[in-house]
Amino acid sequence: MDRPPAGAEGPALRMYRVMAMIRAFEERVGELAKEIPGAVHLYIGQEAVAAGVCSVLRDGDHLASTHRGHGHAIAAGCEVEAMAAELYGRSDGVCNGKGGSMHIADLGHGMLGANGLAGGGVPLACGAALTARQRGTDDVAVAFTGDGGANQGAVLESLVLARMLDLPVVFVVENNGYAQATSAARHFSGTDMSARAAGFGIPGAVVDGADALAVRDAASEAVDRARSGRGPTLVECRAQRFHGHMEGWDNQAYRPAGEAERLRAEADPLALLRRRLTGAGQPADAGAELDRVEKESAARVQAAFDRAAQPAEPLLTALTTDVYAAH
Repeated sequence: MDRPPAGAEGPALRMYRVMAMIRAFEERVGELAKEIPGAVHLYIGQEAVAAGVCSVLRDGDHLASTHRGHGHAIAAGCEVEAMAAELYGRSDGVCNGKGGSMHIADLGHGMLGANGLAGGGVPLACGAALTARQRGTDDVAVAFTGDGGANQGAVLESLVLARMLDLPVVFVVENNGYAQATSAARHFSGTDMSARAAGFGIPGAVVDGADALAVRDAASEAVDRARSGRGPTLVECRAQRFHGHMEGWDNQAYRPAGEAERLRAEADPLALLRRRLTGAGQPADAGAELDRVEKESAARVQAAFDRAAQPAEPLLTALTTDVYAAH
């Protein structure tokens, strides 16, 4: 993952830094959605999942993301400057401007890529886990998918493969309540997605996806299990997205009236972690420190997008690079 040294900060504050950066980045993306090429899917409301899971990964580990992948990329250590440039199709983007929002990848940080196919990244994580096994390392792979992607055949096949080979992989299902515009209650049989893991002989757990510390604890246990050679785990993180499936067309008419507003008031992952960090027994200046974190994140993101929005015509010679065959 190649993250900066932790220093004297505890894991909770480090996760808050990551979550604040994700929130600032996604809010800016939401404001610019009409001028950014292609579709964008915001991660606001789910920041604690990416921050909590990635907080227990280390250099050499890999993760495979989803179409809603900006948060995963930031938590993995990808630079917001390169990500902003990528969203605008610039040649200095993290993928040279050829991936866009739904295909951000950065192998230097273990990020195997966001994926426009629901569940499409899960087999890739299994491949990374198999590579670690073949090389004799104790590296771990994490496969993110949503409640909708969890129903894909490729995901179920990956569960079979991971169990039969006892691969060092952690399956993280981000159950945000809706597969595009279809409630999980209408597309998923049962109540706990984690219970499905039992049918494959894989341990499963359910965690509050708005609680970064709870996610970290569950992810730590699953990653330790994988790293020690005891095989895969499925962790279901229940966290609601506050925005629609995709910016620009989704008016969220399928949600009960006032649901998004209620979630923002009651289940904002940043607000929940802030209360932990400023509660009884915490330093008196904790709130001011978190304010500084948010301000610094917003300023860095603003500068990144200001630069990314500047015209930068791609070189014609780049047309046939990064492809399997030149024509």
